[in-house]
Order: sequence, then C-alpha cells, then structure tokens
Amino acid sequence: MPPRFVMAIDQGTTSTRSILFDHGGQLVSVAQLEHRQYFPKPGWVEHDAAEIWRNVGRIVPRVLRDVGATAADIAAVGIANQRETVVVWERSSGTPVRHAIVWQDTRTDTMVDSLSHRPLAAGISARSGLPLGSYFSAPRLRWILDETPGLRERAERGEVLAGTMETWLIWNLTGGPDGGRHVTEVTNASRTLLMNIHTLSWDSHLLSFFDIPAAILPEIQPSMGTYGTGRGPLAGVPIAAALGDQQAALFGQTCFAAGEAKCTYGTGSFLLLNTGHELVSSTHGLLTTVAYQLAGEPAVYALEGSIAITGSLVQWFRDGLGLIQTAAEIETLARTVEDNGGCYIVPAFYGLFAPRWRPEARGVIAGLTSYITKGHLARAVLEATAWQTREVLDAMNADSSLALQALKVDGGMTSDNLLMQFVADVIDVPVVRPMVAETVSLGAGYAAGLAVGYWSDLEGLHRNWHVAAEWLPAMDSRHREAEFRNWKHAVELTLGWTHRLADSPAQ
Repeated sequence: MPPRFVMAIDQGTTSTRSILFDHGGQLVSVAQLEHRQYFPKPGWVEHDAAEIWRNVGRIVPRVLRDVGATAADIAAVGIANQRETVVVWERSSGTPVRHAIVWQDTRTDTMVDSLSHRPLAAGISARSGLPLGSYFSAPRLRWILDETPGLRERAERGEVLAGTMETWLIWNLTGGPDGGRHVTEVTNASRTLLMNIHTLSWDSHLLSFFDIPAAILPEIQPSMGTYGTGRGPLAGVPIAAALGDQQAALFGQTCFAAGEAKCTYGTGSFLLLNTGHELVSSTHGLLTTVAYQLAGEPAVYALEGSIAITGSLVQWFRDGLGLIQTAAEIETLARTVEDNGGCYIVPAFYGLFAPRWRPEARGVIAGLTSYITKGHLARAVLEATAWQTREVLDAMNADSSLALQALKVDGGMTSDNLLMQFVADVIDVPVVRPMVAETVSLGAGYAAGLAVGYWSDLEGLHRNWHVAAEWLPAMDSRHREAEFRNWKHAVELTLGWTHRLADSPAQ
C-alpha cells in the first residue's frame, strides 16, 4: 500500500508537536509536549535542546499509535521550527554544550550596539537582507563562543556543531553521532545574519564580522529535498523538508504567487508578502527573507514585517489588569461600545518592531478621559493589532509594486471576528481565514509531501485550500484615515521613552 500520511514536526517556542496530514491536507492526528522555559537573568530566555529532542522521541510514536500507523504509512517528514534560536552541541556525543538561546533573548543588545559602530556594519543589510540586530542568530552564536571556556578552539577543530532548531532535529533524526546530517535549510539560514541573501551561501565577510568559524556551521540546503532518512520509529522515512515557522505558514496558506500575503496572529504577529524570485531590498523597515526554495529551482523571496505585541496585549489585559477572565471575553467587552472613545493603546512593551525598529520606545495609553470605560480599552487593545498590521502593509506597498488583493490570516487571534473585521477595514482589502488552522504544521507537511511526490505540484496544494471565513472592508475612507492619523500621533508619544528616563535627574 502507498503511504497514507505526511508527518509534520512543529518545533515551537513553548512546545513541540507531531501532526499527521492526509492527502486532502486534513489533520488526522496530533501529539504535543511543552518544554521548560528558562529565564536565568532579566531578558534572557533559554531552552534545553536535549529536552526538546526527548520530547520528539515521545510524540512521534504517540501520533503514529493513535491512528494505528507505522513508518511504512508515512511518505515523508517535514519540520517547522522557531527561528533564530541557536544551539551548540558536541559532535561525538550529541550533548548540547549549554542551553539554546531563544529568539526572544536580549542578552546580546550591548554586543550588537558595539558592533554597529564598526566601519563594516553599514554593509550588513545589503549582504544579509537583515538589519544588524540582536533578534537574529549570529550574535547569540558569537556570545556562546565567547562565554563558554575553550569552545571557540573546539569549534575551530570541528569538535562541536551549531545550528538553529531544524538543524538540531535533522541531525538527531538521521542518526545523531552515528552519521547524522549536519544541514540547515535556506529560510532558517536567511535569519542568521551569516548567509548572503543573494548567493544563498555562508558569507565570508559576515563570518569575519561576527567572528564565527565556518567549521561549526551546517551545510545550507533548499527547503524541499531529502536531507536523510529517519531512524527509530521513523526508520527509512525521508526527512524531506524544513521551513522556519513563518515561512511554513506562508507555504501552508498556499501563497505561492508574488503579491500573496499572510499574517499569523499569535503572541506577536508576522506578516509575509511573497515577492517571487525578485529580491526586494526594503527601505521602509521590513526584512528581506527567503520564503522557500524547491530543490533545483531559484529561491522565492518575501518581505516580512514582525509585530512584537498582539496576542500578548490581550493576555496583559486579562492577567495584568484583570479586566477579563478569558482571552475570548475581550471581543464581547469591546462590543459593548461603538468606538474607542478617543482612546489608543500602543503596546511598545519591548520597543517597536517593524516598520519602525525603535527599541527605546515604551507603551502608552493615550486619550484617556473620564468617559473611557473598560469597553473602550478593550476596543483599543484590538484596534492596536489592526493598526500595526496597517503600518506593516503600508511599508510593503512602499517597498514593492505588488498590489495586495487579500490577506490570508491564521493564528489564535483570528477567532475574534471583531478584530478581523477591523483589520479588513483599516487595510482596505478582504481578510480570509482557511479551513485548516494549523498552517505552520501544514506548510511543513506540504513541503515534505511535495518533495517526495505525495503531492504532484503546487496546484494540487492550492486545491486543498478552502475558505472558512471572510471579512470585507466596510469603513468609510475618511474615517479610516482620520483614525490612522490619531494612531500615528499616539505612536509618536512612545518614542525615546527609555532615553528620557535615563536623562532624568535622580529623585
């Protein structure tokens, strides 16, 4: 019998999931385990990569057992992973030399500030497609090498290996110390500040700038193409694809044509616009990244806008202020009023990400009067996510000549109908949610299945995509632009906040 399923391993920031999809792109079975979050110092976030690998070893047999499947029923495995998180491990034993440093970690801020004053810093963006920032992998890898005694020398001798989380999983899945493949995938490599975005290879100038020995780095591979075969419960199954989580969501939403875009609304939100084979260098605060690459074909590129605080603002409204008991209640509360009452919330809790990139900004609630109720605040919370989406889309429109026809959305916040309607109103294009909500995992599964012929072509994947809900813009254009001006005025109030505090005289 031919294989019945493809498997996705979705290695996320808080948990790892194994999911089986059938030929219709429908979720058949899922197993999930959370892993511990380590916060050794303020701003530091770490994971135990060994724990994550142990969890994979537990969930893969479980998801197979749930449907009575074996390795023979699996056509291929695809991996989606949290991006920018870095792990270093011993080649001979497979033991991590220390905890992985997570993409949320800010310990390298001072290092990056120092590097930014070097003469060669100005050329980093042109080579990598990314601004010099602590958000990306290279500063974290440099920190591990600098702060772990003797590690740099071991790296130069080839005794230790490094990579992002898909690299760690592929190496272990294909044998670990016993012949495991040390490879990375191009979308993840494009988030390191070490890959040349034009040549799709490690860049000697970038390696020199960050003082990273080439011997520690994995081989860069396309997003789709067999990296090796599995061992254990996946014995003989091709490990056939990997994608960074947001690129996986773009693929799962079948945004295969230039001009198609998706936004994943979670703790933060990530909006990606497919720009086709054209590499668009942003001049408006966006990231140039690889969207995906099929084996033997040129890379497809994307512009990305990262929004730091969206779903976590609702969590703060619930847990920090105690104004609702569950996240779902915010829509009900927001519907008790007709508008925001002149109140705007800018959630710059950790600075502003795209398109402004202002780390010194801090959040504000502007326009407070005695008229404002918790209903108005709830509405302002939801509107903040929509306005941030508008700012990113405006930057994308300014950077590219592509006209967005619709925005495909996924993530937990898309269950809020009021929010999705407001997003459609302020971006003035339809907002569409698919039937299958697990777009990150689905994208990894699609990529793996495509690589081994389980699906024949991209059009076959398109046919699996179906609309679950659609919101059409209905706001008067004059009102929309007036509200947007008010929002931008509120944003201006957040800028330079930590600088002002530092300059204030001691009390």
